[in-house]
Amino acid sequence: MTALATDTRTSVDLDALYAASNIGEILDQLDRELVGLVPVKARIREIAALLLIDQARRQLGLATDPPSLHMSFTGNPGTGKTTVARRMAGILHRLGYIRRDHVVSVTRDDLVGQYIGHTAPKTKEALKKAMGGVLFIDEAYYLYRPENERDYGQEAIEILLQVMEDHRDDLVVILAGYKDRLETFFSSNPGMGSRIAHHVDFPDFRSDELFDIAESMTGSMHYRLSGGAAAALREYIERRMEQPRFANARSIRNALDRARLRQANRLFARGGVLDADTLQTIEEADIRASRVFTQ
Repeated sequence: MTALATDTRTSVDLDALYAASNIGEILDQLDRELVGLVPVKARIREIAALLLIDQARRQLGLATDPPSLHMSFTGNPGTGKTTVARRMAGILHRLGYIRRDHVVSVTRDDLVGQYIGHTAPKTKEALKKAMGGVLFIDEAYYLYRPENERDYGQEAIEILLQVMEDHRDDLVVILAGYKDRLETFFSSNPGMGSRIAHHVDFPDFRSDELFDIAESMTGSMHYRLSGGAAAALREYIERRMEQPRFANARSIRNALDRARLRQANRLFARGGVLDADTLQTIEEADIRASRVFTQ
């Protein structure tokens, strides 16, 4: 009679496990894509390390409960939360914690209905689309409106709580928004707060980091800043950061879009033959025409 084969391994090659997962590629991509955000990148690496060690433990048959992976991403608009959520999905997928490298982004309007019987189908449909991947709920605190007794957000929250518990091995939920508002939301909904295992706080960008982001954006769009335009943009960033509704990288992208519009109008008015260098160059006047310099 042939003896049954048993797994007698007592060790695992962590370096080989890391290489086989290809998560290093995603972590490197985060470093390339995102300027600054050092604490965010460090936190993502910590989570990746936790999951890799969990995978190693499972390979050796060590008893381990599946780690809780629901997260909160807190910070001001334009600090890279959505980008990091997409990369986090890639890490989770490559390590085998979700079936699909897939992120479904929703807001309150995608989950909460306006009349009785409308919320449950909307919430369940969003969950169905996200199942096997990541559900990213932006400004999640708007789900809870205690001042309105006829609001249906609480129904969506209760459905989310049940699915986050029952399908924790097939769905990761990331709640995003302002830190203080999410903390208030968790205080008012302790069941939700208790299910969030990882809290990642996204700091605002410094002015020099925003300029680096602007240069990266212009390059990706096949534009470049003249010397005067670069100096003007640095001044623009300093001024814009002091004004209302500043949204970090999002505001910088909007500023560059408007600069491209002014450049196009300037070249159209000029007419004639245009070479590639002229078509790619944003000049100082294209930046300084912004209302930021006149306010």
